[in-house]
Amino acid sequence: MKVREIAALIESQIPLGWQESYDNAGLAVGDPEAEVSTLLVALDATEEVVEEAIRVGAQMVVTHHPIIFRPIKRLACQNRQQRTIAKAIAGGVALYAAHTNLDSAPAEGISHLLASVLGLVEEGILEPSAAEQGVGIGVVASLPEPMEPARFLALVAERLGVRALRHSPVRVNEVRRVAICSGSGGSLIEAAEAAGADVYLSADFKYHDFVDADRMILVDAGHFETEICSIDILFEILSKKMHNFAVRKSACVENPVRYLVSDNV
Repeated sequence: MKVREIAALIESQIPLGWQESYDNAGLAVGDPEAEVSTLLVALDATEEVVEEAIRVGAQMVVTHHPIIFRPIKRLACQNRQQRTIAKAIAGGVALYAAHTNLDSAPAEGISHLLASVLGLVEEGILEPSAAEQGVGIGVVASLPEPMEPARFLALVAERLGVRALRHSPVRVNEVRRVAICSGSGGSLIEAAEAAGADVYLSADFKYHDFVDADRMILVDAGHFETEICSIDILFEILSKKMHNFAVRKSACVENPVRYLVSDNV
């Protein structure tokens, strides 16, 4: 298959039109007419993932995060991003990303999967798209039965395999409704409040987000931790659509954030 044919298959299920205006989903590096026999799926198109693709003979890498998110002025191998792009070009590896269009997908969206993993019952979309019904960022869901905050936080850590949770002071007696936005969701705090959420689960919150938290617990489970499941989503989409085609999960996926846990604090 050609790169453009694989892109078309992905976009038939996760259209580029679903991405946010600031995003850069789609094919970022590579020849659309290049032939692909093996494809690698990862969260990020890192230098290690591209090297792995070259090593295993994969001509295309499909990720959640785009390799080029902000404009770049040069490709001079001066940092990891530039080296990765240069290695991909030299090795004939196309780089494709399904980013906020995957986040917005009605069924395959990452936040929908997180709600399912936590055993929640979905009620609606946190930030619905103005252009298309059923599409949007995040979800609002409820617990089958109210739960004590400490118990719910422990459930999140267990189900997501999180080593450490950052959260705001607990000012609610029980958790009934939960808003979820995978990845960086600080911009949707007001939307979560408006939805009547007792907990807003996302990542990359700022210090003053926690200071200002009032009637809702902010839970930062980590960007990597809330989006690593995108690999499984993309792998399933590609595997179902491309029979007798080598689709592999990258063995080089790792969390770029490290935690130092000390008993001396």
